Amino acid sequence: MNLFAASAPTPLAELLRPTALSEVIGQDHLIGEDGPIARMVTSGKVGSFILWGPPGVGKTTIARLVAQQSGMRFVQLSAVMSGIADLRKVFEEAQKDRVVGRQTALFVDELHRFNRTTQDAMLPHVENGTVVLIGATTENPSFSLVSALLSRVKVFTLEPLGAEASELLLQRAEKYREKTLPLTPEARAALLSLADGDGRYLIGLAEDLFELEPEEPLDEKALAGVLQKRMPIYDKAQDGHYNLLSCFHKSMRGSDVDAGLYWAARMMVAGEDAGTIFRRLCCIASEDIGMADPQALVQVVTAWTAFERIGWPEGRLFMAQAINYVGTAPKSNASYRAFDAALSLARQTGSVPPPKHILNAPTKLMEELGYHAGYKYDHDYPDAFSGQDFFPDKLGQQRFYDPPERGFERDIRKRLDFWAKLKRERKAE
Repeated sequence: MNLFAASAPTPLAELLRPTALSEVIGQDHLIGEDGPIARMVTSGKVGSFILWGPPGVGKTTIARLVAQQSGMRFVQLSAVMSGIADLRKVFEEAQKDRVVGRQTALFVDELHRFNRTTQDAMLPHVENGTVVLIGATTENPSFSLVSALLSRVKVFTLEPLGAEASELLLQRAEKYREKTLPLTPEARAALLSLADGDGRYLIGLAEDLFELEPEEPLDEKALAGVLQKRMPIYDKAQDGHYNLLSCFHKSMRGSDVDAGLYWAARMMVAGEDAGTIFRRLCCIASEDIGMADPQALVQVVTAWTAFERIGWPEGRLFMAQAINYVGTAPKSNASYRAFDAALSLARQTGSVPPPKHILNAPTKLMEELGYHAGYKYDHDYPDAFSGQDFFPDKLGQQRFYDPPERGFERDIRKRLDFWAKLKRERKAE
């Protein structure tokens, strides 16, 4: 370390970094007395694992402390800055250390940034124990890591810091600085909310506030003027996108329209394309409502068209109307389940010939073969219903669509039951 580096100020977050696993805040489910990571360290049997969680929740700290408390040499790489050549050097050094009985813990930050080839290159060294791999990722390992690597490691999920853990972190910072943050209770709560579970970001904000010496504690408005507003953590191409869409869809399916509005608002505030929300609404209108309220799909498509013509912010009126309609509509999946059942049977019986009476006979030969013979024109019968069979003879009558007694499908069920009764009667004639 040169003179200039030695004299450079150290960030408060680094100064507050825990020196033992017991000091890590907010991850008791992993490093508490009965947590899996704590048990590994206590038993002395530390295997390769992945730490998956949002930024600023202690992934790097936990990796360092696991290596330290297990007596392993700690090597840190960033997948953004490193490649196979860097890994090769680590593996060579680790092999030498292994000969003299010392284990190497290789910590790879942003592990998901390694491409498939680089991840595959790590496999034999992880499998034979040359290194204990500790990876850190903010993205779902199921999508971002190769399956062969996933099968050789455990995955531990870290949670965003809750309000209580974040408050403990602020108190730790105040104790270290021997100074109380100049905030009203309401502004302090707003600061915790602004950090959104990111401990490193929270300490960074606190570090800026420690430099202030206002005459009066800052209230929420003054705090907003001092600090830049932080955009929500949301990657439209990755987990944030799919997670919030899932929350939105399940809330709407569960008829919790308020939760649906909230998750849609979360996506819009984070910069999501409105078309994404309307596409999901279209799917919900058919998958979870269907014929229980056929107007749901019409409402969504109409609102989408209006949104595209008017734009934001007035377009929120149409989005809100569509969400409210879909969220409060009666729910039924009978429509799409019926088609899934039909698709399944069609795959099994794709070569079964149709009944001849519903085939046209445009040629004399086809007429002689019995095509169209016995066809009954439904409009010639009372109630415009002949009661004839339309399924292949080998299959007989099938029942795919079974509408529940909800919404518009209550009337449809009565209609189907009426036709079934007529069919039985006319076959008995």
